[in-house]
This record gives sequence, structure tokens and C-alpha cells, in this order.
Amino acid sequence: MFSFRKKKKQVDVDEIFLDAANVSAFNQGRMEGRLELPLTTRNVYVVAVIFALIALWFFHKIFLMQVVEGASYRAQSERNHIDQDVLIAERGVVYDRNGELLAWNEIGTRDDSSFPYRAYTDRAGLGQIVGYVSYPLKDKQGFYYRTEYVGRNGIESTYNDQLAGVNGKQLVEVDAKGDVLSEHAVERATPGTELHLSIDAELSEAMYSIIEAACEEANIRSGAAAIMDVHTGEILALTSFPSYDPEVMADGDDVALIKQYNEDVRLPFLNKILAGVYTPGSIVKPFVAYGALAEQVIDPNKIIVSTGQIVVPNPYTPSQPSIFRDWRAQGAMTMREAIAFSSDVYFYIIGGGFEDQAGLGIDKMDKYFHMFGLGSSTGIALANEQSGVVPSPTWKQELFDEDWRLGDTYYTAIGQYGFLTTPLQMLRSYAALANGGYLLTPQLELGASASSTDLHLNQDYLQIVQEGMRKTVTLDGGTARSLEKNYVSIAAKSGTAELDFSKSYLNSWAAGYWPYEKPRYAFILLMEHAPYTNHLGATTVMGRVMDWIHEHHPDYLQADE
Repeated sequence: MFSFRKKKKQVDVDEIFLDAANVSAFNQGRMEGRLELPLTTRNVYVVAVIFALIALWFFHKIFLMQVVEGASYRAQSERNHIDQDVLIAERGVVYDRNGELLAWNEIGTRDDSSFPYRAYTDRAGLGQIVGYVSYPLKDKQGFYYRTEYVGRNGIESTYNDQLAGVNGKQLVEVDAKGDVLSEHAVERATPGTELHLSIDAELSEAMYSIIEAACEEANIRSGAAAIMDVHTGEILALTSFPSYDPEVMADGDDVALIKQYNEDVRLPFLNKILAGVYTPGSIVKPFVAYGALAEQVIDPNKIIVSTGQIVVPNPYTPSQPSIFRDWRAQGAMTMREAIAFSSDVYFYIIGGGFEDQAGLGIDKMDKYFHMFGLGSSTGIALANEQSGVVPSPTWKQELFDEDWRLGDTYYTAIGQYGFLTTPLQMLRSYAALANGGYLLTPQLELGASASSTDLHLNQDYLQIVQEGMRKTVTLDGGTARSLEKNYVSIAAKSGTAELDFSKSYLNSWAAGYWPYEKPRYAFILLMEHAPYTNHLGATTVMGRVMDWIHEHHPDYLQADE
């Protein structure tokens, strides 16, 4: 201990107890044998001042933390606790019918996001059917304000609930600085269910490439094609040209390319198979033929001669008769040859009647068009499907406030006038011609059971129509000769729909099924907005598709056992 009393500086002799004899024995490391002098007053004051300064510094910091910055530290301390965060569920993987990946997840490939990004197939022509997603989003503080993937188109949108899964929860321990100390899963995320499509991605891409090449070759604006199993309704292949890259749309980074997509007049986001409506032209003729047989309007073996036109007298102005032209003079023909040659005159007559030959009339034509599914959606599990238009007197009165005329019936019988249909409607209708009269709901899931409607068709009448479609491929003068193949028998119908009075552009169609003897698949192919002088028709393009199938997938050409 030390005292603040004044100390004497002199040390008396009697205060020293030192045995000089043993000085050398002292342990100097333990300070033995040393003389200790008392502390000076100056040293004590120095130490006291130092302690006072330290105390003042501590009091200053306490004042700053509790008074000056107290609110800030209080808010920070309140965040120094256990937070609850969301665990984003992995999205289900999408496969084609052969197990090829079409959409999957990639973890840890971009920035520091805590959820996987979507990756998509590089195969061309699948954008509209696969679709894309928008990702979960965080605010500036790092909190999710959108905790789900959002399907934006195609399969990603239609099957969003199945693919999405269920998000989980986790507890996150955060210190006052905002640093994560630990994470503990409370509810694990449940991944989405995988999806197996009936689509063959390789075949779809091949159709896309063939259509793209044909468009470039003949200056055609766009095209689309699809193939469907006539017994199950499964869509084997589907494509629409031009298409888009799903990954570009999901990422949203390539602004220039997205802008190009949006400004493209060929509408790459439009799935033309189900959301595009087009004038069908002559591919409606088999349904008119069946209706005429079912209503016993004409004997299928009755011969009608096409000289290239029919002339209907005008009772009000005899000098100005109405002339309805064929696309060529067909000569003498029965119903089978009329289908094969695609005679407009024949179908004018059985549709609307002429001279002594009665016609179906617009009401009964309307009945059979709708019976085969035209003018109504197919029920496919994809958004934005259109219904189209089957012209009728009611439709004309509502739209134009005009009465129905005989010429309107004639043009409706050959798929013109106000007729609009989707390729998917026509595909389903032709599948019904192939399978004996069952109208199927198109399916996109592999192995899914399809609902069907039995049209109760007369099989003898149906066979006459089928024979006419086979002759379209095999008969000299048939309009689908490019589909005659030595490796498979095809029944088909071509269609050429004029798009304007100046005859500048047209839609070219090919529809049918194979094998003819035991049908397995129906097909539809559209070449849209082709130059009128173009000689590269849809049947030629479909012939190229069939050649590809023969070379790469001959198993698709075999009849069902």
C-alpha cells in the first residue's frame, strides 16, 4: 500500500537488515537482496490521470451509444435475432417421350441466388410448346416479394402447378451487423413433379428445320405442323415457325433479341397450331363429301363434269350472271375423283346445288363441320387456343347485317368466304376420318388417357371418303402426288386458300394420315402467306418430313399391331 503522506528521503542505518555475508546467495530474479523505495507523489498523480482519462473515454462511448446513437443501435439490435426465410422449391423437370431433357434446373450457375435457374433445350422450334418462366424476386433488402416461379407460356404455364412444387421454410440467425451466423431448415421444400411429354423433340425440330428451309426457298412468311396419334390423341410432334429461345425469355438479359422477337411480323410467340386461325380452303372438302353421303344428297358414283366453271343466272340482271370457277377444268368425275382432283365445281354443286342436282345447303353443312370439331376448341391443355369461324347465315347477319346468298354457300363448301380454322382443329378432324369416327382431345402428356366422342359415322360412307383421299396421293392428277412413297401408304388432302381478291398470296395445306390400311398417325402442315405463283406446296414440304421420318424413325411408319 502507499500513502499520500510526505515521505522522508533518508534511510536510517537501523532500518537496514542485511547480512553481507550471504549477499551472493540472494536470488536476484525474485528481487531478493534489493532495496525497495516508496512511490513518489508524481508517479501516483500520473497513474491517476491516466485512469481518469480512460474512464472519461468509456463514459463518452456509453453516452454516444445510448443517447446520441441509441435509436440506431436499438433498431440494429432488434434485427439481431432469428429470422424466417423461404426455401424456393426446385421446379419439376420436363422430358420428351424419349427421355430427352426439355426443361431442367441449374444450381449455382449465376450470381448468388438461392434458387436454381431454369435451363432449356437447344433444339429449334420448341419455344411455343415448352414456354418459359419468370423467376422469384427480392427487394433491395434481400427479402422475397415473389416467392414462386411464374410460367409464362406453353407447358411451363399450363402445368405450372404440377411443376412448381411447394416452398419450404428455414430459420436464419443474423447478428447485429446483418451477417448470417447459421441456417436451419424447418420445413424442407418439396420439388415439383417431373413431366413426360408425348412430344418427340427430335422430330419436332426436324419439321421446324424443313419448314424454315422451305420458307426461305419460296419466300413464304411462316409455317406450322403437327402429328397426332389417331387412337390415343397424343401429339407426337408439334412446331411453329418462327419460334423463340425460351432461355432468352426467361433470363431477360438479351434486350435486343427480345425486341426483335416482339417486332417480328411473323409472330414468333404465336403457337400457330392452336392459336392461329387461317382460311382452310379445300381441306374441308372430305367433310362436305361425307355430309352429302350421309344426307343422301348424291350417289358417290354419279358423274359430274367440270368444264372449269358453273354459271348461275341472275334473275334481276340476266346479262350479269354469277360465275363460280374451278381451279382447272376437271372433266368427268365421281366423288372419289372429285376429292382427289379437289374439284371446286363438284363441291359447289353438292354443297349448294346446281340445276337438277340438290345440294346439302348451308344449315346441313354447318351441322357436319361442327360435328367434326370445326369452329370449336379441341380442349388441348395449352392456353390461347382459338375456336375459329364456320360461316353461317346467323354469323353473316350479325357481322355484316346482310342476308345469306347461294354464292356464300358455294364458297363455304370449298373452305373459303369467312371460314377460319386452326391447324389443330383440322388435325383432330382428320384423325376422326382415320380412326373410324372418334373425335379425340389432343394430349401432351405421355400415356395420358384421352377423352373421345363417337361420331357414329356410317363406315361405308367413310370408306368412300378415305378412298378419295388415297386417290389424291396415287391418281394421276391427284393434288397430293408428292406424298406417294414406296415405304408407306398415305391418305391425304391438299388445300389452297386464297387470301385476297388480287390473288397475291395464299395458304397452302396438307392434311392426312398413315398408314392408309391401318391408320396410326394423322398430320397437318400449313405454309402461311405464300406467294400465289409459288409451286412449293405444303404437300411437297410434308413429303420431305415423311422422308426424314423414313430415314431417322422408320418405327413411326409401321402400322399398329
